Amino acid sequence: MTYFKSQTNHTQSNIHPVDQTLPMAPTLLLGLQHVLVMYSACIIVPLILGAALNLPKETLSLIINADLFAAGLATLVQCFGNRYFGIKLPIMMGVTFTSIAPMIAIGVNPELGLPGIYGAIIVSGILGILFAPVMGRLMKFFPPVVTGSVLLVIGISLMKVGIEWSAGGSPTLADGSANPDFGKPIYLLVSLLQLSLILLINRFAKGFLSNVSVLVAMLAGFIAAWLLGDISLTGLNNEPWVAVIKPLSLGMPTFDFLAICSMSLVMLVTMVESTGMFLALGKLVDKEVDQKQLIRGLRSDGLGTLLGGLFNAFPYTSFSQNIGLVTISGVKSRYVAAAGAFILIALGCLPKMAFIIASIPQYALGAAAMVMFGTVAVMGVRILSQVDFTDSRSNLLVVSASVGMGLIPMIAPTYFQHLPRWSAIFTDSGIILSVCTAILLNAIFNQPNSQQANKG
Repeated sequence: MTYFKSQTNHTQSNIHPVDQTLPMAPTLLLGLQHVLVMYSACIIVPLILGAALNLPKETLSLIINADLFAAGLATLVQCFGNRYFGIKLPIMMGVTFTSIAPMIAIGVNPELGLPGIYGAIIVSGILGILFAPVMGRLMKFFPPVVTGSVLLVIGISLMKVGIEWSAGGSPTLADGSANPDFGKPIYLLVSLLQLSLILLINRFAKGFLSNVSVLVAMLAGFIAAWLLGDISLTGLNNEPWVAVIKPLSLGMPTFDFLAICSMSLVMLVTMVESTGMFLALGKLVDKEVDQKQLIRGLRSDGLGTLLGGLFNAFPYTSFSQNIGLVTISGVKSRYVAAAGAFILIALGCLPKMAFIIASIPQYALGAAAMVMFGTVAVMGVRILSQVDFTDSRSNLLVVSASVGMGLIPMIAPTYFQHLPRWSAIFTDSGIILSVCTAILLNAIFNQPNSQQANKG
């Protein structure tokens, strides 16, 4: 942070790091770093949905650009905000993975399709805005023993994604067969070199260079992939330079009661996840999140989801990998995240630029992802270090049980296979299992004794 401290003027000396403005060039570079961190995860949902619904390439391309555009708008709302919306923390908003299964279930229904998906998303966003004050009053159920446990599970769960990326993607192909390219020595070598580069930069470099170590490693991965011939820009000339994203460009939405119920459940789950991440990020940047801020943040989740439905995109939530990047870079300014938001909006309107970034293979991002996701887990450990485990044995039970439950979907994916299909929205998410377990056990063990609860 020495670079930025030297760049900020005296009038900012008493301004909280979250509210400090940085020079334009590093702000844009750090914002780009945030975008690169989230880009693959941001576009994977439209790719999965497109494959499941057999969408034409033109439609899928439009949805991908709309996704980036709406994610940028949602991020701007969170970073800048007003008296009703926006938590004003360095948060990047992206499509929530919780929405994948319900959207596919709605989309494969020939009577609903994409219009049914977007109608359900729009209504769920409105309900999210209205329900935010209720969730905001539940802050007492999220002491450090809960937020620390949840963040630890988030980090460990995401590590699986980073590890698979570093080996070349998913170990299985779409048809369920083994991926023959998974774990190629050259992929592992590139990932090792990236990891070494991140560590060496943070060990020997100072100031700005150390803050963008992840970005430097990603650029190195891009160059390595280019030299290996794994980056194909075929089709780039067919993409327009500029494409304006218009609301409801895929037609008017339709509103089905069951579809709305399923997406509203996604909205509720998203708000539970966001509450834990908002509180954890507040501790990370040394700016405690009060009830009013939390409500504004949750309202923004609802508004982001509403915007997603209107622009033919998806429900949005805060991305935990970007929270990890805040830890790695040490830069807490929300204006950096806002710069990332403007870049997302630009990518949504510049298909050629989005096409190039989308061409980066996953193994060129894996090492950076492993480091960032690992820092999310460490953030959870850091919060748990504030918890009293010596005099309060119940806290030990809360953490051990919630972490154990949260790891089930990752370690044993078929653990809940005999439960009804509708339950998958809960059982397929380690984050949700961890949140629900931690809240319930903390309420049982700690709430009756307010003094003990305060310790935990």
